[in-house]
Amino acid sequence: MKRILLYLAFAFIPTWLYWFGVSYPLAQEVNGGLASSSLLQLSIAPAMFFPAIAVVLTRLITREGFKPGFIFPVAFKKTWKFWLLGWFGPSFLVLAGAAVYFILNPNDFTLDDALMITTSFASAGMTDVSAEQIHALIAVQLGFGILVGPLLNLITGFGEEWGWRGYLLPKMIQRFKIVPTLLICGVIWGLWHAPVTILGHNYGIGYWGYPVTGILAMCVLCIVMGTFLSYVTLRSGSCIPAALAHGGFNAMVSAGMLFSYTGGNSFIGPMTTGILGGSALIVCAVIMTILLVRSERRGEALMRTRENLQ
Repeated sequence: MKRILLYLAFAFIPTWLYWFGVSYPLAQEVNGGLASSSLLQLSIAPAMFFPAIAVVLTRLITREGFKPGFIFPVAFKKTWKFWLLGWFGPSFLVLAGAAVYFILNPNDFTLDDALMITTSFASAGMTDVSAEQIHALIAVQLGFGILVGPLLNLITGFGEEWGWRGYLLPKMIQRFKIVPTLLICGVIWGLWHAPVTILGHNYGIGYWGYPVTGILAMCVLCIVMGTFLSYVTLRSGSCIPAALAHGGFNAMVSAGMLFSYTGGNSFIGPMTTGILGGSALIVCAVIMTILLVRSERRGEALMRTRENLQ
């Protein structure tokens, strides 16, 4: 337990000090929340490496040593499908959730006048854009996000996933059953984001119950998304599929906005942060939890290793 608490201290304290010391002064300058400034958005990214740094510090101080477990591929011929799930699963779930949102809110669906696209063109001084150009842009952005997004975000994704799924998750499983582990890890991950959630990350500012509602919603999102990331980590024996998946979620989380006339609602959809936009991810997380619980009840090892895959 001491290693867990030490890791959490190293993960939380430097991150929060950085965000309060760097991102908050920038927010005061732009006076509009995280979404109002590209520089402000970029300022939060370096903190994604702090969970990995926390792993290094914890292992050094406790003399735990550095083991290859939960990084390098384990029996890849048997676990490759979980790597593919980490790469392409997030894109499918994000688009499926957006589809649910638009089925229930058909008046918000458009192929030509999506608020995000028209705003982007307007900011670039382009007012006369054909429907064909818009459709081509949507196709390129979706294709790029699905195929390349996970790879482009792999390094920053690894910065978090080596910590949350590669270090914290295995240690929590040694002390708790799988369901409490997923819930506790998700809440911890959500609270870790609290400073930037207050700045408007994912949910904006000025909503009912701000900022507590946003922090609670972020915790729920992290429980659900963390279940997916934990599943591919445990089943593959490596946190790299989770890093790919993390990168995929980051690349595609706003994909539904390419079709939203109004811009939607962060708590509802079409973004995955909303209850409808995230519906496919929620269903997937429930299924994954059931599968892990069944394995646990059968006495099977939840964490794949070279030994138990031989």
